[in-house]
Amino acid sequence: MTEPEAAPPPPPPPPPPSRRFPRLRGILLLALLTVVLAMGVYTWLSLHWDYSSGYRSGLLQKVSRKGWVCKTYEGELWQSVVANVAPDIWYFSVREPGVVQALDTLVGKQVRLHYTEHRGIPTTCFGDTRYFVDSVATLNP
Repeated sequence: MTEPEAAPPPPPPPPPPSRRFPRLRGILLLALLTVVLAMGVYTWLSLHWDYSSGYRSGLLQKVSRKGWVCKTYEGELWQSVVANVAPDIWYFSVREPGVVQALDTLVGKQVRLHYTEHRGIPTTCFGDTRYFVDSVATLNP
């Protein structure tokens, strides 16, 4: 006599949804962390590695704090070469509170500003322009 064939065992139940793709979830999390870290390093480098630096002189026309979400200090320097020629307005940003206070007292006077230029800053939360003033001196006291 032959033995009756046993029924095949039932298939195992599918894994719960939270454990279905653990490897894919880990890869996506690692990719997201890598992108965030890369953007952080890029932002830090663009703010601390200057493209150029120098001096500008002229009449300090305006210093103001502006912005919808990120409030930054912005200024205008009126540069005129000769009389009866249209002036060149140079726009700049200030990040240091001590420099902002010094500039605030010198509006309307001839000043000499030291600046650094930072290109490629990913957002305007650090300043509206790429020129950041870090020191100020008066020309005609």
